[in-house]
Amino acid sequence: MSRRTVLKWAGGGALSLAAAPYVFVPRVSAQRQRTLRIIQWSHFVPAYDVWFDQYAKAWGEARGVQVTVDHIAFSDLVPRANAEVAAQQGHDLFMFISPPAAFEPYVLDMADVVQEVERRHGPILDLAKRSTYNPVTGKWFAFSDNYVPDPGCYLKSIWTGIGMPDGPSTWEDLLTAGRLIREKYPQVQIPVGIGLSQDIDSNMVCRALLWSFGGSVQDENEQVVLNSEATIQAVEFMRTLYREAMSPAVLSWDASSNNQAFNAGQTSYIVNSISAYRTAQENGLPVADDTFFVEALRGPAGQWACEHVMGAYFIWQFAQSPDLAKEFLIDLVDNYRDAVLASKLYNFPSFPGSVADPGVPVEERPAAGQAWIEEVCEDDPFGSVPANKLAPLKQALNWSTNVGHPGPANPAIGEVFDSFVLPDMFAKAATGALSPREAVAEADARVRQIFAKWRERGLVA
Repeated sequence: MSRRTVLKWAGGGALSLAAAPYVFVPRVSAQRQRTLRIIQWSHFVPAYDVWFDQYAKAWGEARGVQVTVDHIAFSDLVPRANAEVAAQQGHDLFMFISPPAAFEPYVLDMADVVQEVERRHGPILDLAKRSTYNPVTGKWFAFSDNYVPDPGCYLKSIWTGIGMPDGPSTWEDLLTAGRLIREKYPQVQIPVGIGLSQDIDSNMVCRALLWSFGGSVQDENEQVVLNSEATIQAVEFMRTLYREAMSPAVLSWDASSNNQAFNAGQTSYIVNSISAYRTAQENGLPVADDTFFVEALRGPAGQWACEHVMGAYFIWQFAQSPDLAKEFLIDLVDNYRDAVLASKLYNFPSFPGSVADPGVPVEERPAAGQAWIEEVCEDDPFGSVPANKLAPLKQALNWSTNVGHPGPANPAIGEVFDSFVLPDMFAKAATGALSPREAVAEADARVRQIFAKWRERGLVA
């Protein structure tokens, strides 16, 4: 009905709610509101979540897209992903902080996103590629925007007191220092704070120790090689370290326990990202200025550390807005210098060229981006004292690798990671529940069963 007709009827008393044969319905646009739903972890540096949410909102407003960002605890990511697969509905973009290879059958190939970002910024890091690309299927099952280094963090005052002001550089240094700290500083309840529990930090540090002694879960051809003399030596070393420089508390730690123990002065050394340090800074804790960093520790067979976090987004095959999700990721990397700064240097770019100055030619962007990373590590813009405190991180790529080292992060490696096979192996030997050889043999059997299952599905070589 036209406005004139309505006024005419109303004026003549012909229109009433009781008798009117028509109902007014708001006009709905023929084009449905475009939406993009994103889920990711609650970042260990809260300032990043604030920036990301604001960025996503502005991105959506500029394109007429309603963007929703949900943050959950990282420990809830796998259960939530499984629930969405079961329901065949959920978020368009799903972010993990470890390689989500087990979900490969349910996600889109991200090759086109990788290719476009490489066209703009240069190649992806090999570390990131081996965490998101399956060489058996030729599929990019995820897209990595960042990785996070996993250095050693130590209290300089304590280590200076035992004559080692620069901290440890080898695993043997760590054992020696742990003994000295236990003797000289009894108030430090756990001289060496390395977790042996079912948490992500324990997962990472156990791999660093294993690789540094020459052991690994698989070889470069994805064949299980865990049961080796090198692995047994690593487990024997951990048993000694636990008994002489640690405490039973580390057997029940969660992901925040080492941070809390370190900032409370209960331990003098942890293997972690810079999140504990940033937390101490933000809260004005005295431990902040006493916190210093070292590179990954060297062992008999090399110097290795797992990345602390591997940022990896995937898009479900049943996603409602897959094209928008891909566009969002490409644009996010275009703005990655802002992302790194928003994370207070927690996030390192998987595409180094993405943090280069605008206008730098593509072929020069990776080197320029790496130069910028080194610059901010040497002169931390977030108030470190001294300003170059983060310098040990500037060459993190030299000693950082993926969870499947020396092979790729395939679905079998993902299940070994998520079921905490390695922390269990080290813990059982450390506590005497099993001998080192027995613990290694048991873990190897578990790993072989997992690999056999995924080989049957055609996802592991």
